[in-house]
Amino acid sequence: MAQMTMIQAITDAMRVELKRDPSVLVFGEDVGKNGGVFRATEGLQKEFGEDRVFDTPLAESGIGGLAIGLGLKGFRPVAEIQFFGFVFEVFDSIAAQAARMRYRSGGRYHSPIVFRSPFGGGVKTPELHADSLEGLMLQTPGLKVIIPSNPYDAKGLLISAIRDNDPVVFLEHMKLYRSFRGEVPEGEYTVPIGKANIVKEGSDITVITYGAMVHTSLKAAEELEKSRGVKAEVIDLRTISPLDIDTILTSVKKTNRAVVVQEAQKTSGAAAEIIAQINERAILHLEAPVIRVASPDTIFPFATIEDQWLPDPARVIEGMEYVLNF
Repeated sequence: MAQMTMIQAITDAMRVELKRDPSVLVFGEDVGKNGGVFRATEGLQKEFGEDRVFDTPLAESGIGGLAIGLGLKGFRPVAEIQFFGFVFEVFDSIAAQAARMRYRSGGRYHSPIVFRSPFGGGVKTPELHADSLEGLMLQTPGLKVIIPSNPYDAKGLLISAIRDNDPVVFLEHMKLYRSFRGEVPEGEYTVPIGKANIVKEGSDITVITYGAMVHTSLKAAEELEKSRGVKAEVIDLRTISPLDIDTILTSVKKTNRAVVVQEAQKTSGAAAEIIAQINERAILHLEAPVIRVASPDTIFPFATIEDQWLPDPARVIEGMEYVLNF
């Protein structure tokens, strides 16, 4: 086992797959010699050559079109969108082309593409860089959407994504890139897409979350256990599409209470979908409404006030106490 940051684990996953499979290509803005804006591809061009790890023009729509064409010709593109706030420039390629390829061709063609992109608040980025837009991807049939919370999952899930025959949107929270290290196996291994992970077992309330909010929720759960003796079960979804509804329902039926935590704005996100499915499948097991802890329904604020805008442990505790006291 090696101790890696999440960015190192992501780099290692691409290295493993570039070495294993000659059809894997890595490209995007500044990913070659510079190794990417966060150095996620550092050293890969030198190791595998300019034909397999290369820079593109500053044009997300071109990156998407290139990825689709390469996927149709038998390659496995790993295309970096430098920040996910720029996804609108490539949204047609992702949602209207790659996501529909298998369906529109009757299964003759597919798009084995990974669209990697950093996102997320708490790091004081300029406008458009931090936006949580995973809800747009969640509503697009044909896409798989992965959001890891730790180095081990990041490497294993990225390898699984690269090997998948359908398009995957792989979102990497910027705040997690270098905030801590974790044990990561050397060489290849996979983490299954669509399988959640129970990161803290409990019996009194279920907290469902993903990405950086896993760590926020764990802090909240630990504080509430110290102050009130409440044992919260915390689920790291890891993948929001497909959603591991079975793990969610099993936990909710055990605890009878649930809170869903997301960094994205409250309306029409992953939390809304999760709550709808709990209500449809397990409402008779609930002793209180399932509530959302999320960011306000406003544009992501400027850096000076983003800490007040983003969910923190205190807001998660407030949500949990509301459900527990209902």
